[in-house]
Amino acid sequence: MKEPKSTDPFHVLLISIIFDPAKKKILVMKKEGDPELGSEFSWGFPGTEIHHGEDIDKILKKRVKEKTGLDIKNLGAIFSKIYPEKKDYLAIYFLCEAVKGELKAWEFYKELKWVSPEELEKLFTTSFHPRLKEYIMNLK
Repeated sequence: MKEPKSTDPFHVLLISIIFDPAKKKILVMKKEGDPELGSEFSWGFPGTEIHHGEDIDKILKKRVKEKTGLDIKNLGAIFSKIYPEKKDYLAIYFLCEAVKGELKAWEFYKELKWVSPEELEKLFTTSFHPRLKEYIMNLK
């Protein structure tokens, strides 16, 4: 396997798992028409890329608000992984709670909906790591 060079592109994604503890539901979005993801991607969690020098908490809250209409409370990082489909992407997953706002889809987001943890895996077309799945199933 080839060693990566410091000049190779590498991207860090912040992924928000927005949980409603009262309803025991998680927010997912359906994304279409994003040239970065291709046609194989459909349902997922709201997320954003972070760039050097940006504050993780601020950028996560700002992008979630833009993409979903919700203000969130970031409860902390719960999982991270390199995607088998895109090895130059590191995703860091954060457990979040919606604190106020109304759902409103943005740009490539065609639909936002609250689902039970059991519904997640059948919606996703990309890899769903077993440890992340176990964590989410225990949110009940």
